[in-house]
Amino acid sequence: MTADASPEFSSQPQPDDAYWAALFEQEEALLPNDPRPELPTNGNWAPIQQRIDGRFRWSDGGSDPGTDPWQLAQDIMDADDAISLPVTGFNKGGLLVHWQGLQGFVPASQLIDFPQFHLESERLSALRQWQSEKLTLKIIELNRDLNRLILSERATLVEADEREKLFVRIEPGQVREGTVTNLTNFGAFVDLGGVEGLIHISELSWSRVVHPSNVLEPDQQVKVKVLSVDSENGRVALSLKRLKDNPWLTVDQRFKPGQLVEGVITNVVNFGAFVLIEDELEGLIHISQLAEGVFLHPRKVVQKGQIVVARILKVEGANKRLALTLRGLNGE
Repeated sequence: MTADASPEFSSQPQPDDAYWAALFEQEEALLPNDPRPELPTNGNWAPIQQRIDGRFRWSDGGSDPGTDPWQLAQDIMDADDAISLPVTGFNKGGLLVHWQGLQGFVPASQLIDFPQFHLESERLSALRQWQSEKLTLKIIELNRDLNRLILSERATLVEADEREKLFVRIEPGQVREGTVTNLTNFGAFVDLGGVEGLIHISELSWSRVVHPSNVLEPDQQVKVKVLSVDSENGRVALSLKRLKDNPWLTVDQRFKPGQLVEGVITNVVNFGAFVLIEDELEGLIHISQLAEGVFLHPRKVVQKGQIVVARILKVEGANKRLALTLRGLNGE
């Protein structure tokens, strides 16, 4: 696709980096002020390894306070073993657990069958239901220097060798099919058959996206384009919009100032209204161009879902700007 070679594509931050930055920001909101909390010295922190259903499960126990928990965590992560831990708390990003004197974080996106909520109060209420529940988890990321221990319930669904085989087959530029597993404010997670990738919100559509739920639904089957693969950290960056041509690349040739266009109001904000004039191409009617006279808010003039005929004021494809007006169209 021609858009892949454009300066815009190469200059964009990697979507997976944006995801992890947002996730860690949520996690660290509830971490202790001391980034390196002291380990308990009264025992009961050495690991116990149990074989359950032919696989190893780890839990807290024993009495060896000299064990290095970070090295043990690295060993368990490398061996793809699971840990059985109770939930000790939660925040808006997910659940908190404690293991070997370390605080771990389970992102909500890594929980199995976590429902979708648009209101934070409902989301927190749902996460509260996990309090004291015991989860079987796998470590998916750790960083001793940042006191960061990230775990996943979803990772227990697929064996390590299966994920490794799939990672080998996944390459940037491929188009793959998957199932939407979770929607967050910053993007959508898609199961590619054992490996989960992220469509950052900026990669959902060429037009503006307020929330991923405006574009996708949980359990929806979708085709996605692979942008990057980091098998070492288990990250796959995906795109939905790059399966389509970028409408901004040719907008200057297809639309001219003074031209009348028909579209539907997709969102009304305090500075104006957005209008979808073709698939994934939105223009903006600034509040000063909505109507003659004085009014308190753009919603007094137009409503979401309303079909309007507007005149083009300015077209700037390079800057992704399409300015429209409703003024002076009465009687035309």
